[in-house]
Amino acid sequence: MQIKVNFDISRHFSTQNIPVTTSELYIHTMRMAQNASAVGDPCDTVEAFESSPQPVPPHSDTSARHLIPDLSSSPQQGHEQAVTLGLNISPTSAMTTRELQQYWQGVRSDRKPVKLLFEIPSTRTVEQALSRYVVYQIVVIKSGSYDSKKVSIERRYSDFERLHHQLLQDFSEELEEVTFPRKRLTGNFAEESIAERRLAFKDYLAQLYSIHCIRQAAPFHGFFTDPELRRAHGLLRGGQYSQALELLLQALDLQEKLAHHRPVLTVPTLCAVMVCQRDLDDPSSAFSTGQRALPLVRRYGLQKYRCPLLAMMVDLGFQLGHPIAQLQEELSRVKDAQRGPVSLLSLKELVVQEFT
Repeated sequence: MQIKVNFDISRHFSTQNIPVTTSELYIHTMRMAQNASAVGDPCDTVEAFESSPQPVPPHSDTSARHLIPDLSSSPQQGHEQAVTLGLNISPTSAMTTRELQQYWQGVRSDRKPVKLLFEIPSTRTVEQALSRYVVYQIVVIKSGSYDSKKVSIERRYSDFERLHHQLLQDFSEELEEVTFPRKRLTGNFAEESIAERRLAFKDYLAQLYSIHCIRQAAPFHGFFTDPELRRAHGLLRGGQYSQALELLLQALDLQEKLAHHRPVLTVPTLCAVMVCQRDLDDPSSAFSTGQRALPLVRRYGLQKYRCPLLAMMVDLGFQLGHPIAQLQEELSRVKDAQRGPVSLLSLKELVVQEFT
């Protein structure tokens, strides 16, 4: 909800850059908001504050004055009311108008979409009996905040080339101004050429990510995660759950960065992680992973995962002594709602089918 008032704060405070407490400033702002709501002047409005939508009881008065924290009673009470409305401000902090504006800009910046940086800090040359190629280490980093999960992957030139050809099939117009680093006829393994191509690939990934439709495309996501996911599922099918789990968690970290706008893409990986944790006799971690996956399965209607996931969570919850009555009820309800024969596949059997 946004409440706007026809009040120029700078007229009273910014001309002399007078330090005022946030309580004093909000008392003045909210009083003007009440006057503005009474007068009803829609012109020359400025944003007073933002808060999350609040539930409104039936037949209640929804005018602005009932949504404004009363900061005049006491600083502590005013602060508590401000926090209730989402105003996380200390009532004792002295802030000038400019500082207050910077504060709200910071609050709004927290709601901006996640931006990613692609770094290629190093390379290595692999020499085999019949081939020789360069491997590029790629690190994906969240910008704007400290990123404690700087996951790195390795890709060779042919992987970049395959990605570019896949994207050209659907996004040829969008890629008209994107330059793909070409190989040279000679000198491809010279240090200067490798360093130049490393920087070119870094710019290439940044250009791809800057194009909205491409950063949401399956080939772009698959470039970062598919090789590790294929190896992980192969290990899982072979019963090597520890090695599979390590690769799955790495791929999951990358998926959560790349698919923050489409978290549904993480569901298959979360289910595979859950299977590995269960088979490694770590029911607590497996149940917690299931709690992350289940809301996404419900929200996006992934019916093929819902029954197997609920069934495993019921088993794990019973083993851990957690209350599972609601999960059992949901499982029964989902099975009854399904038309035709209910799939008898377990979550592990469903996961094993991936990348086969």
